[in-house]
Order: sequence, then C-alpha cells, then structure tokens
Amino acid sequence: MTTTNDMIYSVLDNNLSRIAGIQGAVLLSNDGIKLSSYELERDQAERIAAASSGIASTMKAISREVDGGRVIRQLVEMDDCYLCIVGCGEGSTLIVVTSRKARLGELGGEAVRTAQALGEWLSTPDRGQAQPS
Repeated sequence: MTTTNDMIYSVLDNNLSRIAGIQGAVLLSNDGIKLSSYELERDQAERIAAASSGIASTMKAISREVDGGRVIRQLVEMDDCYLCIVGCGEGSTLIVVTSRKARLGELGGEAVRTAQALGEWLSTPDRGQAQPS
C-alpha cells in the first residue's frame, strides 16, 4: 500500500532529481514542521524547515504590506549553494537546496512545478484559520 509520504517522496524525486547539483529538499507546514524531506538527513531537514519557515513568513508579511499578492518564489544565493523557497497551496512550503552548479531558471521552474503538483492535495489552512470542530 502506498502512503502519502511515499507519494510525496515520489513527486519530489521525479521532479527535483532533474536539477543539476540538487542537494535536497524539505516540505514543511507554514508553522515550520517538517512534513517530508528528500536527500537530507532528518536533523538537517528539520533545522532547514524551522529556519526557512521564518524566511517564508517574513516574505508573506512584506507582500501583504506592499499589496504584492501571493509570494511565488524566493531565492537565496550563498557562496556555495542556492536555496529556493516556494509556497505549496494554502499551508505548505517547499525548500530546495542545490549547489551553485544548478541553473537558476531550471531550479526555479522545477521548484514551482513541484510545489504546484504537491499543493493541489497538500493544502492545509493556517492554524489561525482552522475551523472549530
């Protein structure tokens, strides 16, 4: 029987393995909880999820302040790596880590396509928006 986590990993692997220099990815809830990871050690994935949640939240707040609409993608360039942050539906975020070998257009495009594929069935409301039972 295929589990949701197996399906998530399959989507991540099918899409992200095409990116040159892929080092890994983390799928997280908007409150920073790791939902799944790809090619990263568990502890590292959880630390990346927690830290990246803050970055994603900050960008959403800035976008609201300037009436910018939905934040599509954020790219962080480091000496040796790229970090691409993409929203997945209502309540999840995809973080993709690559070496500098990655082409930015390919990284951005594959990250957005992967997020769209995951977002359709992973959307979860923010905790503040959850309806009482």
